[in-house]
Amino acid sequence: MVSDGIDRLGFLIHDVQRLMRKRFEARASGFGLSSAQWRLLVRVAKEAGVAQARLAELLEIEPISVSRLVDRMEEGGWIERRPDATDRRVRMIFPTAKANAAYAHVKSLAGEVYEESLVGVSPEDRRVLVKALETMVQNLADGDTPPSEKLKNTEGAAA
Repeated sequence: MVSDGIDRLGFLIHDVQRLMRKRFEARASGFGLSSAQWRLLVRVAKEAGVAQARLAELLEIEPISVSRLVDRMEEGGWIERRPDATDRRVRMIFPTAKANAAYAHVKSLAGEVYEESLVGVSPEDRRVLVKALETMVQNLADGDTPPSEKLKNTEGAAA
């Protein structure tokens, strides 16, 4: 059997993600945040006022772990908790000015790492890569229906 490299796809995606994360963390180390804290900060910066329980879902970690992470970040002045206006049990998480400034800087660092990772990749190949990865995400996001079944259903509707 001749391989087109697809058998290495998972390893390649994992290696690229790991190497990009490692390079990013080395550059962003001056802020003193762990990778878990960076992930939380980015989510909160993008979705100011997110409920703490929703944050656990978005980060795919247990609520107690998010609570501890939020505690440490609140102590560091990165985020603040506020009560929800309609439900006192719900705590909303907001970035502080310090977090927003760090987020702006970190977006720039991330862009540099992306560019370094894509040196030698043509603009057209970049578009194809992003489109292919977006398609893979869509294929895998709906766990109920395998992509092959979705394709059959669309082909049947077109006939």
